[in-house]
Amino acid sequence: MRLLQRVVHPSIQIDNLSVCHHQSFTRIATRAIVIKDNKILLMFTKRYNDYSLPGGGVDEGEDLLTGFKRELAEETGAVAIRSVQAFGLYEEYRPHKSDKHNPECSIMHMLSYCYSCEIGEQLGANKLEDYEVNNGMQVCWVNIDDAIQHNINTMLNDKKQGLSIQRETYLMQQIKVQFSLD
Repeated sequence: MRLLQRVVHPSIQIDNLSVCHHQSFTRIATRAIVIKDNKILLMFTKRYNDYSLPGGGVDEGEDLLTGFKRELAEETGAVAIRSVQAFGLYEEYRPHKSDKHNPECSIMHMLSYCYSCEIGEQLGANKLEDYEVNNGMQVCWVNIDDAIQHNINTMLNDKKQGLSIQRETYLMQQIKVQFSLD
């Protein structure tokens, strides 16, 4: 899959990106690009006041496409997922707060594999995780220009923004160009 962009958060000093840092772990995720009637399927998160592509972490032992379909269905209720095409990889190194899964790690090496696809006409019920519900996540069809501008305004004016907003805004800008959305 083609590399779209590699980003290192300004707080992280990594001399050689090809060498695994002893304080880092890798998280593999997928992101979905679904476009219908010149609108894009996105998740709006009230807590961070931003739009993002549906998707999330691939489970251990799960292949990318299975994880992609599972995450898209769980977050949006999408059914009849088909015509999956590789779009690109967004790679980032960002700060990580120690947790029970990675207690010694302060850096997350995030690999977001992005795919476009088609889905059935109607969305079914989604199955958000507790933290997603608590963050006020909701699925919506949005004009991509409106979503990009909203995220830019959040980056400029909102101190509580999440770490993913720059990735998501960059990806939407690339999607707009690649799919000729206006």
